[in-house]
Amino acid sequence: MELAQTLFLPLLLCLLFLVTQQSASLVSAGHHHHHPTHRHLFDWRPTKLFVFGDSYSDTGNNIKSVTKSWKYPYGITFPGRPTGRFSDGRVLTDYLAKFVGVKSPIPYKFRNVGIKHLKYGMNFAYGGTGVFNTLVAAPNMTTQIDFFQQFIKDSVFNAQDLHSSVALITLAGNDYAYYLALNNSSEGFKPFITSVVNQLSVNLKRVYDLGVKKIVVTALQPLGCLPGSTAEFSFQKCNGTQNLLVGFHNLLLQQAVAKLNNETKSSFFVLDLYTSFMSVLKNNGNHLGSIKFENPLKPCCVGISSKYDCGSVDDSGAKKYTICDDPASAFFWDGAHPTQQGWLAVYSALQATLEELY
Repeated sequence: MELAQTLFLPLLLCLLFLVTQQSASLVSAGHHHHHPTHRHLFDWRPTKLFVFGDSYSDTGNNIKSVTKSWKYPYGITFPGRPTGRFSDGRVLTDYLAKFVGVKSPIPYKFRNVGIKHLKYGMNFAYGGTGVFNTLVAAPNMTTQIDFFQQFIKDSVFNAQDLHSSVALITLAGNDYAYYLALNNSSEGFKPFITSVVNQLSVNLKRVYDLGVKKIVVTALQPLGCLPGSTAEFSFQKCNGTQNLLVGFHNLLLQQAVAKLNNETKSSFFVLDLYTSFMSVLKNNGNHLGSIKFENPLKPCCVGISSKYDCGSVDDSGAKKYTICDDPASAFFWDGAHPTQQGWLAVYSALQATLEELY
């Protein structure tokens, strides 16, 4: 989601006609104790996790020299240094791997380190990417799946590996950021949302056809609540119009997944980041065991002005950002991504959902 925080914002007020109601219910999410017992979505124990998507699931694929996730202060909570995760620590992939019961799979860029490191699957996700090409020159989702297919062709992963695996697919809005940056047109936005979801559906079915029989795909998170959208309101309220547009995407996704499940005996699951994010952001502390943030819309790491963002330095190397005293006190880490504690809160809110699915 690295791009969407700054590029998704224009034109949205004139796009309200695209959505006549908030999306129908996806897979529900509620508060749950954040140290759950790990029941599974499955009647078998998964052995591998394959990951495709963007910065919400990337654990280190982007190029070190040009990506802020490889620079301080990213990774200061876990593991204490930058690892390519777009957070101060763990991200969604790490928590889903924990639920599935495997270690977080290694990034694709480290594929040559030895076969033993492929034991838990592989992460093909690249921050800043989408189902189509974006402003980030990195493999889009189709290319990521091409990489996966080549591994299968080369017999790195066999049929049994695939049958006992789970796929996580994240889509956090970079396609829409790219569209608005290039087209600046409201008229074509509704068809573009449809094309994005259609391509995502094609990608989901392709992963299934390659042999993975349980596939988890994320609904779009509330873009109107990301710090890049709430800064103009001093991080006090979300942009409701943007969130209605997110609802249009999520409604189409729900319909696409329902169609796929009719064809494949319920192999696809929507992980409802919209509802889980909102349940955390609106948490008033009344839910026993849930995680509460004092000002959940305010990010921990911010640039000193609108010219800078988290991790920015000037030509002399002087930092141009500030960090909160305790990242665990913040839901958002930077302008678009949760902290490790924020992802834990989202994961906790999704626990009941995950346990109901299997």
